[in-house]
Amino acid sequence: MTYLYTALVLIVVAVITAAVFFRVTPIAPEDWHVDPVTVVRPDKDNYYLLRAEDGHGPAPVFAAEPEKLSSELHKMISALPHSEVIAGSAGERHFTVVVRSQVMGFPDFVTVKAIEAEGGAALVIFSRSRYGYSDLGVNRARVEAWVNELEQRLKP
Repeated sequence: MTYLYTALVLIVVAVITAAVFFRVTPIAPEDWHVDPVTVVRPDKDNYYLLRAEDGHGPAPVFAAEPEKLSSELHKMISALPHSEVIAGSAGERHFTVVVRSQVMGFPDFVTVKAIEAEGGAALVIFSRSRYGYSDLGVNRARVEAWVNELEQRLKP
């Protein structure tokens, strides 16, 4: 029974140590703030990319000016828990956000860029995980939720 308790304590300590590690490991914004229009697709399957050429789907187009789209997205993200803009700005229409998982604090990085498009503005989005080979669909789900929320916010 002593071995069982010891093993349990070691597992709890390992989980707490990992959670602290993921939350305090420094982030170099220049490593993550890339141009999602031209970025090279990663070798891992832990990302989701919306852009015209070779993304998982085309960049969604909104009936709004690029500045308005960028501003609305920035406001939306700033209100989300566990999210922080680490580079760029709404005014630049290009920024990168770190989004952390609630329990362990795993960081995901989402870079967005609002560009002019026929009918308004397109939102190019590159969402990727810092750790792991697969993200179990988390990045895709996040991007789709953000796009759906923006569609509601920007309805004419």
